[in-house]
Amino acid sequence: MRTTIRRSFVPLLALVALFSTPSYPADELKVVATTADLAAVARAVGGDDVEVTALARPAEDPHFVDAKPSFIRVVNQADVLIEGGASLEAGWLPPLLEGARNPRISAGAPGRVFAAQGLALLEVATQLDRSMGDVHPQGNPHFMLDPVAAKTVAESIRTAFCAVDRTRCSDYEAGLRAFREAVDAALADWQATLAPLRGTKVVTYHKDFDYFFQRFGMQVVDTLEPKPGIPPSPTHLTELVPKMRAEQVRLIVIEPFRERGNPDFVAQHTGARVLVLPAMPDGQDRPDYLALIDYDVRQVAAALGQTGATR
Repeated sequence: MRTTIRRSFVPLLALVALFSTPSYPADELKVVATTADLAAVARAVGGDDVEVTALARPAEDPHFVDAKPSFIRVVNQADVLIEGGASLEAGWLPPLLEGARNPRISAGAPGRVFAAQGLALLEVATQLDRSMGDVHPQGNPHFMLDPVAAKTVAESIRTAFCAVDRTRCSDYEAGLRAFREAVDAALADWQATLAPLRGTKVVTYHKDFDYFFQRFGMQVVDTLEPKPGIPPSPTHLTELVPKMRAEQVRLIVIEPFRERGNPDFVAQHTGARVLVLPAMPDGQDRPDYLALIDYDVRQVAAALGQTGATR
């Protein structure tokens, strides 16, 4: 993975961060999340008691975030840091932490949340070598698209908030309770919407949507990437076309930041439809976590000719 901040610049940037004036209200818990989905869940749990900043943009590949020098100041001021873990941010977060030098969010501190902890991750590697591509040894880190997993992550966030800010723990408990109840209520509708599609086979660009499709009874049979993090190759795509025809794959799912040439090529040769599906809330059309999952569920249903189209 590439790192976008050179280590030689870190000490100078750290000094800038340490002597900058805080920009957050003193009465709010300052929370930094690496990605927009984690930030959305943090806002749901924390409500008005927290000020949440997401480092990665919603339409940015979370593996390769443009880690701007200004992020060091943000991380330096954080009371809580929420990261996905499972090596998702391994290419860009460590230099920020080194530059920020914030003991409140160091590994093992009450303010550090590793969202992957406590989850049964898919694709945990039993052996590793460079020929396997960009494999995450702890497992697939894209678990946030499973709403059941998101409830567990919300509990971890609540625990950190209460440890750092005991006086408002009852607020965080209430926020967690409301989030869990909202997910449970929506999950029944989502499952009913996609129930006619159980067993349907799909192809994705990267392994971002494995947890989502597993939760709703659909199957990811392959990816356009020959191996995780390796761009599609002509050889792999040539082999993928007959496989998709044989398995009657009707849907190719890609994230908004992916190129369209290879997905469109495969679609033209298989009759499958390319569906651009967001993996993150964007604060606008999909303002929060539940809105994101609802949007994705209805997009998949509409793309495959079922009820529950986008509202």
